[in-house]
Amino acid sequence: MHGRNSPESQLLGYAGGRLDRVDHIRTNPALLAEAFASPLARRLMLEGLDPVVAHGHLVMEPLPADARADDFVLLGVDERERPIFAELLVEAADGFLASPRSRGAATEVPGHEAALYGAARSLLSWHARHRFCSVCGQRSAPAKAGWSRKCGACGAEHFPRVDPVVIMLAEHDGRVLLGRQHSWPEGRYSALAGFVEPGETLEEAVMREIREEAGVATHGVSYVMSQPWPFPSSLMIACIARADDDALKLDETEIEHAFWCDAAGVRAALAGEEGAPFVAPPPMAVAWHLLRHWVEGVGPDGQVADPDPSA
Repeated sequence: MHGRNSPESQLLGYAGGRLDRVDHIRTNPALLAEAFASPLARRLMLEGLDPVVAHGHLVMEPLPADARADDFVLLGVDERERPIFAELLVEAADGFLASPRSRGAATEVPGHEAALYGAARSLLSWHARHRFCSVCGQRSAPAKAGWSRKCGACGAEHFPRVDPVVIMLAEHDGRVLLGRQHSWPEGRYSALAGFVEPGETLEEAVMREIREEAGVATHGVSYVMSQPWPFPSSLMIACIARADDDALKLDETEIEHAFWCDAAGVRAALAGEEGAPFVAPPPMAVAWHLLRHWVEGVGPDGQVADPDPSA
């Protein structure tokens, strides 16, 4: 078992994939047929969109003898030169949001396997939700080994969707702004987050979301890291912004409560200490890593070092 704060327990979920995505095979029918017929080929076993795990690893099996390449997507080729496939869903799954089993994969299997599962889940979910051409409304079909869909009626080609989401901390006078949604477990707080809108830069999205949800004006946005989030297919883009002041005016339809927390409180929450001012997100979430990144930059005087004094 991994300890709560061991390095193994603090891996970023669904990140760190090792597959070669072999675009040259995806786009070459002959090479794709060769990969599908390879005795090394494996299929990632799923139950709907949930992973199948045994002995701490994702279950992968040889392709069935009667399998058709058109019914599978090629996820890539692994370090053992095995082509890895996943079978398309015959019917749309009942739900595309995270289930306990799908979330559990982030901590139950090695990090690169969780990344493989996340990619497969996002891709299969996209196919299940986009069976018809958005241009003419006719049924489309998978193409390029499952990495696009092609409409036979109008010729339009559609590609897997990734939705960018900014997730951010606003900092002011050695403290960060944390909020909670109405549906979260008691005591849970995290960074604010929201989808990037058309025509925005990431910086503009960060400043807009903090202003809309908490009424706080910010500046000096800096990028920290990102995380693929396959529920159904987002890219979490973690940032830190500097707040002009600490007055809050919450959008209570989005945020149940928010408060400014100092570095000592953040450290206590990340360590899971009894009496911490909030319950931190789990270590598999980018918000946990964003909080750790911030608190590691706090000096002994409790102030955050400013990498750009002119910001």
